[in-house]
Amino acid sequence: MSGLSVENISMRFDLPNGASVQALQDVSLQLKEGELLSVLGPSGCGKTTLLNILAGFLAPTEGRIVINNHTVTGPGAERGMVFQKGALFEWMSVRENVGFGPRMKGMANAKKNEIVNHLLDVVGLQDFKEKAVYELSGGMQQRVALARCLANEPDVILMDEPLGALDALTREKMQGLVLKLWKETGKTIILITHSVEEALLLGERLIVMAPRPGRIHKEYELPFAERGVGADLREVKKSESFAETRDEILSMIWDMEEEIMGRTEATS
Repeated sequence: MSGLSVENISMRFDLPNGASVQALQDVSLQLKEGELLSVLGPSGCGKTTLLNILAGFLAPTEGRIVINNHTVTGPGAERGMVFQKGALFEWMSVRENVGFGPRMKGMANAKKNEIVNHLLDVVGLQDFKEKAVYELSGGMQQRVALARCLANEPDVILMDEPLGALDALTREKMQGLVLKLWKETGKTIILITHSVEEALLLGERLIVMAPRPGRIHKEYELPFAERGVGADLREVKKSESFAETRDEILSMIWDMEEEIMGRTEATS
């Protein structure tokens, strides 16, 4: 089947002292092409571990990831990653950063330039294309990172806290941009975040993960991402259903954090 399949993923890290940590336990989910999934959970629940397995940076202890009928065995061009900090080439211009992937593929300059110019228009950076990335604000750098990811034409975009380091106003603008790109490109997107509000706004589907060993505790199907495309996100957040779901998830995660603290105190 097309899309992405997470099949019974478990991940154990063996420690030098002979002990081990079970980071993930029997995680399974199916994503259709073009779905937008946000992932929440308390610290240490394995969110980033799961994302790194999806990216091919880690091999799971058990289970497998299948994308478009192919088992993931390592990093691949069908998956793009956007990190919390853009991981950009600071010595290159904005234009050169966005065009890096197509250039590495040996794409003809005319085609590469067409793609780069289109994406710079999409993320609103056409007037900054000759700037070095260190001259840009954090929000602009994340726009460059999104454009660079899209230039590689991945089927799946993986985002690890991509907006976490931004100020509140810039973060809200970038949330709107993520929704716009999701709707316009039809890409499958998986976004890790610590912000409940952000997960609700950007998750067509949302999963809450339980603490170690990490596993899916609850899943939601939500209307807020669709409502937010091209809309005022503050108005979306004012709805009664948004507030009720936010409070439910906050209480759920708070209870998990309390459980974790209780375990820590009991073993100390």
